Amino acid sequence: MTASTSTLSSPQLSPSRRAWLRFKRNRLGFGSLIIFASLFVLSLGAELLSNDKPWVVRYEGHWYFPFVQQLPETVFGGDFETPTDYLDPFIQQQLARDGHWALRAPNPYHHGTLDYFAPLPNPAPPSARNLLGTDDRGRDVLARLLYGFRVSVLFALALTLFGVVLGVLTGAVQGFFVGKTDLVFQRFIEIWSAMPELYLLIIFSAVFEPSVGLLLVLLSLFGWMGLSDYVRAEFLRNRQLDYVKSARALGLGHWPIIWRHVLPNSMTPVVTFLPFRMSGAILALTSLDFLGLGVPPGTPSLGELLAQGKNNIDAWWISLSTFGVLVVTLLLLTFMGDALRDALDPRKVDA
Repeated sequence: MTASTSTLSSPQLSPSRRAWLRFKRNRLGFGSLIIFASLFVLSLGAELLSNDKPWVVRYEGHWYFPFVQQLPETVFGGDFETPTDYLDPFIQQQLARDGHWALRAPNPYHHGTLDYFAPLPNPAPPSARNLLGTDDRGRDVLARLLYGFRVSVLFALALTLFGVVLGVLTGAVQGFFVGKTDLVFQRFIEIWSAMPELYLLIIFSAVFEPSVGLLLVLLSLFGWMGLSDYVRAEFLRNRQLDYVKSARALGLGHWPIIWRHVLPNSMTPVVTFLPFRMSGAILALTSLDFLGLGVPPGTPSLGELLAQGKNNIDAWWISLSTFGVLVVTLLLLTFMGDALRDALDPRKVDA
């Protein structure tokens, strides 16, 4: 018996600790978690990694912080009071003089930066100036991918959170109270699931100004039903067990029993559901952006980049890099979901 096996079989470990150790033993799933979390943390600092404004500038004996300051170009010897364009060759020449310097982000482009001084027409192929090329408007593809990845993951997290809250709440009520309550909820879910979700999105996109909030609300209205069925099944099973009957005999009310006893023992499908729900949310946002029904114009988006790749077949770098980011993201989430499912499966025997 190996050390890890003896640790897992120790009677002193809680079920959650055993599940975590089983998850860590799955190298593919645990490695995917590390990579995905690292990429997400990096994307949260996208403004530090990809920005057209330098972090710090030393000019004429003065310190400037363009990252948090909007400075006119007259500060650096320009002729106009307009905001400084730090990609302007004249400004770069001024900052490169003796005694002057600027500390820049590794990728000197924001997701909306237009490089008016680019030597090639847009879309431009990958080069030392733009590592992954530019899109049809001259914006840096690497910056668009970095910011677009952050938007996709944050949207998926928010949509998953709303879906879990609504799904757990409705599934718990149905599975615990059963009878007429369950019957009414089931009929409501059947009617609600028959609503044409895509048509509603098209209608609301035509009536209201597109926004991430509106898209989140509309998708949340339909994203909870799958999880609700799983939670309902778990509650139907657990409510018949002895520990629930004992709690009732001790005089506990319905909601304390649900919150303290049944819900913690019904969370396995919820936790297993999370990575797959996130991947579904990322795909949904990408698909809607590809169709022009997603985030507002100008917002960095993987779907918008794919649409650009479709409209500019010769600009292979746009679709190829976006497709690569999307595939890697979905693979990482899938591997994490498979590892979670195996770690939380009660039929698994620690060998």
